[in-house]
Amino acid sequence: MAAEALQQAAQQLGYGIAVETQGSAGARTPLSADAIAEADVVLLAADIEVATDRFAGKRIYRCGTGIALKQAQATLRKALAEGAVEQAGGSASQAPAKAERKGVYKHLLTGVSFMLPMVVAGGLLIALSFVFGIHAFEEPGTLAAALKKVGDAAFTLMVPLLAGYIAYSIADRPGIAPGMIGGLLASTLGAGFIGGILAGFIAGYLAWGINRALRLPSSLEALKPILIIPLLASLFTGMVMIYVVGSPVASMLASLTQFLDSMGTANAVLLGLLLGGMTCVDLGGPINKAAYAFSVGLLANQAGGPMAATMAAGMVPPIGLGLATFLARRKFAQSEREAGKAALVLGMCFISEGAIPFAAKDPLRVIPASIAGGALTGALSMLFGCKLAAPHGGLFVLLIPNAINHALLYLLAILAGSLVTAVVYATIKRGQDAVAAQPAAA
Repeated sequence: MAAEALQQAAQQLGYGIAVETQGSAGARTPLSADAIAEADVVLLAADIEVATDRFAGKRIYRCGTGIALKQAQATLRKALAEGAVEQAGGSASQAPAKAERKGVYKHLLTGVSFMLPMVVAGGLLIALSFVFGIHAFEEPGTLAAALKKVGDAAFTLMVPLLAGYIAYSIADRPGIAPGMIGGLLASTLGAGFIGGILAGFIAGYLAWGINRALRLPSSLEALKPILIIPLLASLFTGMVMIYVVGSPVASMLASLTQFLDSMGTANAVLLGLLLGGMTCVDLGGPINKAAYAFSVGLLANQAGGPMAATMAAGMVPPIGLGLATFLARRKFAQSEREAGKAALVLGMCFISEGAIPFAAKDPLRVIPASIAGGALTGALSMLFGCKLAAPHGGLFVLLIPNAINHALLYLLAILAGSLVTAVVYATIKRGQDAVAAQPAAA
C-alpha cells in the first residue's frame, strides 16, 4: 500500500519513480543497477533494517511505511531535499551509525519479522497434530507425534531467532551469534519470549559497544566482526542471562502463566478487553505488535486464551469496515467499496493492515470504531474460554480440528465485534456529499 501511494504521488508530481517492495517472501520487482545509477535519491520506506550495499554513493532518505502511505507527496519532496550519502555496506564498522539512526521499536520489529514465519509454521504444525485427537501426539511413533515434534522444534528456534535478529538490527552481523546464544539460553532457562527480547538487546548493544570502543591496527581490524566481537559479546551476554536475567524473568513468566490459568471470569474479560483494544489501536503498529508478541509468548507456554482473543480482535477492523461499505453504501466512494471487499478477505486471514486504507483517510472515526469492536471481541473470547493453538491463520484455522475450542462461540465473538465496528462506522462516517462540500464551505 505504501508502494502504491508513492507511485501515485510521483505521478501527480511529475516525478519518475522505480519501486521495489520487500516482504517475508523476499524482494519483488527488484531495482536494476541502471535504475539505481540513474536515481537522484534512494527512498527507503521501511520498518525493518534494509541492506544498503548496492546504494553506495547515492543519496538516501529513510522513513517508515506509515509516513510514506499517509504523506506520500511530502515524503517524496523531503527525500529529494534532505537525502544524504551514507556509507553503505554490511560490515561492523557501520554499526554505530546504524544504531544511532534507529529506535528500540525498530530493532524489536526486525526481530519479530524474522521470527514470525517460525512461529506460524510451528503453531500450525502443532495445531495439525491435534487433527488426530487432542492427546494423540502422546503416543510415540504416530504421525501426530511427528507433527508435534516438528512444531516444537520450530518453537524452540523461535526465541533464538528473535534475539539474534534484534541484535543484528543493532550491531549488524557480529550481533547475530551472541543474540542467538542469549536467546537459546533464555529458552533453556525458562525465561521465554521476554527473556529472548532482553537477550537480543543485551547482545546487540554489547556488540555495538565493543565495536565502538575497541581500536585495533588495520591489519587486525578484519578479526573484529568474525572473532573478537562475537566471542566477547557472547561471553558477556551468556553470563548476564545465566546469573542476572534468566531466573527472575523465568519466575515472572511462570507466575504470569499461573495467574492466567487461575484468574476468574472478570479478570479474563478485562484482559481480553485490553488485548482486543490494543490490537486495533494502530492496525499493525507498535501497540498491535506488543499485544501480539505478549500473546505469542504465552502461547509458547501453553496458554492459548490471550492468543485467541488477540487473533479474533485483529480480524475485526478489516471485516467490520468491509461490512460498513455494504451497510452504508452511499457514504463510500467506489474505490472505498472495492477496498472494503479486499478488507473482508484480509480480515478473515487475520491481516489487520487491511483496514489501513480506511484509517489513513479517516483516522478519527475509523480507529475508535475499530477499538470498540475489537475490545468487545477480545472480551467475549476470554469470557467464552476460547483457547487457540496456532498464532496465525484467521478463520481458516477453524478448519483444523481441535485447533480452537468452542469454535462456534469464537465465531460469535468475531461476528459481534465486526458488527459493532460496522454499525458504529457506518453511523458516524460523513457522506460523500458532505465531504465534497467541505472545501467549498471553507
